Amino acid sequence: MKTNESGFNLSLFYNILMPDYKEGVASNDISQSSAPFQQLSATLCHRYEGVMADGSLKISIIVPTFNEERCLGDTLAQIQQLSPHEVIVSDGGSDDKTLEIATKFTQKRVTGPAGRALQMNAGARIATGDIFLFLHADSRIDPESYKKISVSMNNSQEIGGAFSLCIDSDKWSLRLITWLANLRSKYLGMAYGDQAFFVRNPVFQKMNGFSEFPICEDIDFFKRLRKLGPVILLDEKVFTSPRRWNKEGIWFTTFRNILIAILFELRFPPRILTKWYQIIR
Repeated sequence: MKTNESGFNLSLFYNILMPDYKEGVASNDISQSSAPFQQLSATLCHRYEGVMADGSLKISIIVPTFNEERCLGDTLAQIQQLSPHEVIVSDGGSDDKTLEIATKFTQKRVTGPAGRALQMNAGARIATGDIFLFLHADSRIDPESYKKISVSMNNSQEIGGAFSLCIDSDKWSLRLITWLANLRSKYLGMAYGDQAFFVRNPVFQKMNGFSEFPICEDIDFFKRLRKLGPVILLDEKVFTSPRRWNKEGIWFTTFRNILIAILFELRFPPRILTKWYQIIR
């Protein structure tokens, strides 16, 4: 293995931070041919033949929640404007008014143990759409951006994807972090959960959903998704709350998140990493 004079493993560092650059990552179409995708192609084409004929896809929006009374009402009201096939709130045992608020907007609710991966999987188990869209409770998507999912996934081979990120703040530092995050996604093929993942129903089933890690389930999911076939990173944005950066400190939060991601790629146990990531509401 290649090292520098100090003994630092350059090859390992390169593979962690730039895992796909050497293979060529496209800006708006992160493609990666693989045997598993070839196995899925016939099934997916057959599965969506009828849907493509009338030009529509049924989208299930799944929102994991835990004590989100402050923002959930606004989030669900905005989701109503999108007119999705269904909205599913998957709660992890909230002891505030989260479920009371959810009841006003949707009859599809599921409760279970806390943990974003556990909750998103629970929501997906009762979802009936062609596409699953996983949206954080403090995030929103504009109607025109939302429509781009169907436009992009209809008559295409993409099996899933994510939006570009926009941290909903005018602070220059958070604008810089937004720009860097989108560069990471565009050129390194690394998208995070606050970018609102969407995936075809049968692909999600084939993947057995999210790995039930207490943290970094999003990094793991998107990496596994890309191994199955081509995914798309939309130029359209999902807007996410700056609450974590504002409460914990902008630079501390940013560098802590980078460190957690690197250690996760180095196979540090997620149960240890999650101790560095407190719940912010």
